[in-house]
Amino acid sequence: MSAAVIGLAGFAGLFVLMGLGIPVGLAMLLTGLVGTIAITGWTSAAYTLSGQAFATASHYDLSVLPLFVLMGNLASASGLSRDLYDAAYRWIGHVRGGLAGATVLGCAGFAALSGSSIASAVTMGRVAYPNMRRYGYGGRLAAGTVAAGGTLGILIPPSTGFVLYAILTEQSIGRLFMAGVLPGLLLTGLFLVAVAIVVRLKPDEGPRGPSFSLVEKGQATLRATGIFTIIGLTIGGIYSGLFTPVEASGVGAAFALLMLAIRRKFGLKTLRSVFLDTLQTTGMSFLILIGASVFAPFVALSGLPAMVADAFAGAGLGPIGTLAIILVAYAILGMFIEGLSLMVITLPIVFPLISALGFDPIWFGVIMVIVLEMGLISPPVGVNCFVVATIARDIKLETVFAGILPFWLAMILAMVILVIWPDIALMLPNAMYAK
Repeated sequence: MSAAVIGLAGFAGLFVLMGLGIPVGLAMLLTGLVGTIAITGWTSAAYTLSGQAFATASHYDLSVLPLFVLMGNLASASGLSRDLYDAAYRWIGHVRGGLAGATVLGCAGFAALSGSSIASAVTMGRVAYPNMRRYGYGGRLAAGTVAAGGTLGILIPPSTGFVLYAILTEQSIGRLFMAGVLPGLLLTGLFLVAVAIVVRLKPDEGPRGPSFSLVEKGQATLRATGIFTIIGLTIGGIYSGLFTPVEASGVGAAFALLMLAIRRKFGLKTLRSVFLDTLQTTGMSFLILIGASVFAPFVALSGLPAMVADAFAGAGLGPIGTLAIILVAYAILGMFIEGLSLMVITLPIVFPLISALGFDPIWFGVIMVIVLEMGLISPPVGVNCFVVATIARDIKLETVFAGILPFWLAMILAMVILVIWPDIALMLPNAMYAK
């Protein structure tokens, strides 16, 4: 049996294992181990398993993962996410669709703390969805805004998706974080435009909320200074060169812990919940990375990346045509496979092809995260939609999926803009590198 046939059988086996409910990290580890044994023998496979697992678990840069997750959990426990939403709500809640816009801004701000789309959707859903429904917002717009806004969690830094991509492709975590800033703001702006269009076409979906005085707006903004301080310390510190990503994650987590104490929520029950959530998320992420570190060498040994590259070269599609096919394939696969899992499974084949076509790996990381965001809200598996459906018990899952359509189209537009003007993603990391 040729190495290529073993590689294809390995991918088939991987999807079977995932279909049986085995965690994706463990499924990749088993597939990579058995496949490497079939191609090169047990000795090489044992070396790959032990060496790669240790190298991944002891990777210094991966320290950012538990620390940024801890920072987000502490910020959520201290109520910083609600403060940000309240500030946005008081400034723009009085305009038509303003509460939905405030939800988008709240999701964007919380994304800069959590790095997780699901965490953003859960946190902002509990805060924003009841408010929108109380003021007469339609179920489609209210649920769609929370589900789509939550996806900003893996685009706006610190992003779990960027950390995984950086480790798997050996790119700079700091540069990837900076590359996500302007595209994150771009997508946030497009989401706000989507809300404005929806309420213009269907005014009943987003009626006006109450107005607040300038003093009340100022007070709400002042209460939100904690979240602005954390964002400035982490993202600003990385960009200015004051902190490395690992140092920034430590500083951000320490400040979030300080905010928890200042707000008198520093209890054993709260800390236990925060640390357990952090350990669970970190453990899952490390298992995925260890599995990927064993699976990727197997894919390389099978020769599948070279075969795929030759196939695309022979098709004569050119770089943009090939990129379009890859993105469409990701959009379709994202409907059935969770985004981060899809990333770690496919990168061993896709990344060598992207590099051979001459695309900037940092820019492609941003594009890839956006297309994975689309999968988070695409039926039938859109994870964020299921999360919102558990919070919004007064509407059906079908209504949630219907509500994400304008935001899904906004994501497509964002990708087109970034393909046409890649400097939107590369401007900040290139400026940071110049420093």
